[in-house]
Formats: sequence, C-alpha cells, structure tokens
Amino acid sequence: MHKYIQSFFTLLIVLTNTNFIIADTYKIAFGSCLDQDYPQPIWNSIKKEGIDTFIFLGDNVYGDVPSGHLDKMKKAYSKQKKMIPKWLFDIDLHVIWDDHDYGINDGGGTYSLKENAQDMYLDFWNIPTNDIRRTRAGIYTNKMINIDGFKVHLILLDTRYFRSDLYKTIGISPVYKKNISPDATILGQDQWAWLEETINKKADLVIISTSIQLLATSHRFEKWSNFPHEHIRMKRLLKQSKIPVLIVSGDRHQGAIYEEDNLFEITSSSLNKALSPSKFIGRPKEIDDAMVGDMYSGENYGLITIDTEKKEYLIELKDLKGQKVRELLVPLSAN
Repeated sequence: MHKYIQSFFTLLIVLTNTNFIIADTYKIAFGSCLDQDYPQPIWNSIKKEGIDTFIFLGDNVYGDVPSGHLDKMKKAYSKQKKMIPKWLFDIDLHVIWDDHDYGINDGGGTYSLKENAQDMYLDFWNIPTNDIRRTRAGIYTNKMINIDGFKVHLILLDTRYFRSDLYKTIGISPVYKKNISPDATILGQDQWAWLEETINKKADLVIISTSIQLLATSHRFEKWSNFPHEHIRMKRLLKQSKIPVLIVSGDRHQGAIYEEDNLFEITSSSLNKALSPSKFIGRPKEIDDAMVGDMYSGENYGLITIDTEKKEYLIELKDLKGQKVRELLVPLSAN
C-alpha cells in the first residue's frame, strides 16, 4: 500500500512541475484599466468564477505623468499592492503593461525611463530573478498551459517598449493618423523574431494578449491599424497559423467582441474606471466592421472557458456583478 501512496505523490510532483492540469474545462479571466485610487469591488465577482488563470492586460496602475518621471508610479504601485486581493497572487497570474503603467501617456520606444519602468514593473509583479525579462529589453513572454494533454499557448506582447512614434492631428480632439513608414514598428525587430518562432510551438489553442486592439480600426484612439505595415503583418501571421488563435486586448474603457475571417478578439476594459453612463458625456457608441454586436461601457472583465472535451471555448464579458453582457461560443474548428 505504501508504494502506491508514494507513487501517487510522485505523480503529483511531476504534474505540478510540468504545469499539467487534469480538467475538462479551464477558466481564464482577464481585464485592464485598474486605478489604484478607485474602489475595486469587481474582484468579488471574479473570485466567484473559480478561475485558473488571470491576465492583466495593461494600465494595471495609473502612475504616469506628462514629464514621464516615475515618482507617481512608485506611489501608485505601493497603493495598488494593498488594493489587489491576495488570492489573485495564488493562481496562475500573467501581466502585460500599457501606457499608464509604462510611464507616459500613449508612450512608446522613445520614452527615456523605460528601463527603470521595467524594473519597477518586474519587482511589483514578483517576476523571478532568473526570468529572461530580468535581462531582456521589454516585458513580452509566453507560457504553455497543459490541460490534461490539451495545450493552451499564452503569448503576451509588449506594445510599448519598442513602438515607433504616433502621428496625430492638431486640435481639441486629436485623431491618430497612420504612420505609413515601412520602418515604423509596434513590436520591434527582436520581439517580432521571437513571436514568429514562438507562435509555431505545438499547441491546441493560442491566446495572444495585446494591450491595444488589433481588429478594431474605426475609432480615433491607439490601435494596431495606426501602423498599417505592422497591422497587416500581424493579421497575416495569425490568420496563417495552423493553430487556432484568440486575441485578448484592453485599453479602451469599453468592452466588445470582434471577428474577422474567423480570427476572434475580445476586449475587456475597464475593471474599475468606466466611462460615464450619461448619454451626454463621454464617447459615443462605436461601430466597427469587425464588431460582433455592440460595445459595453460599464465596468467589466473577460472570461474564457475552454472545454477540452467538446473542443470549443466560450468568450464572455461580464459586468460588475458577474452578469453576462456579451458572449460568443467558438468551436476550435472555426479558427
């Protein structure tokens, strides 16, 4: 009997070390835009989901100032440490940044304090000292999640550290123009080379995490299509993938689901910093050729429920109380 017990515990150790999970379904929640100076009641609803993984998609603190100095960032992290529930750090946690936790609004590769900002980011999120992000420029990374033999490849991109300058119109409500330079980039040369190699790793589903939206093109704010060459390159890479791809994004303080040629994206924003509900204040309702349904402007989080037996996943947007406000069931064969 003792040898069977010993074998059982040996198996548990092996499964743990290889990130092997025995389950029929796997839940990944995600969200963005979390202000340390605002209440965060949405965590109560997220906890009830019984999630396995959470992805922070950027603007995880609001510490930027126009000068780019990081004094406010340091204080923002210190306060946010007391706000984020401890149970969240006990699950599989993944993080990318956006401009407000990068250091400067709409910032990119020319930001002079980006190395310091990366050090602060890595320290706050308890990134191990032997992690490659400690010695490599940028915070992009990936992880393979093995769910009883069903592999989910999580790829997290850095859309800030290497990004070329944005061009915009002049006026009260400036609009970002397209940067059509063939050398203009979002990911930079090294990250592109890494992505093109990494995305081909054997898996059953790839989840691409990007702080700014990929498929949406109609709004005036930051998005991949501000850099047409990069936009086309990324969509071509994902559409040609032999592995199904799902994109998750944030940034917008609104949430929605998008689809283009069987490529799906779900945007979740904001966790606690929603737009005004007044029809006279805030942004008008958006329309976009790729949007499925319409946008949701209240506080929200995203949820992916992967059914490894049925070979499908359900993407949902849920409100502050955990009520479903948008959803789409996607068979893996549809990607």
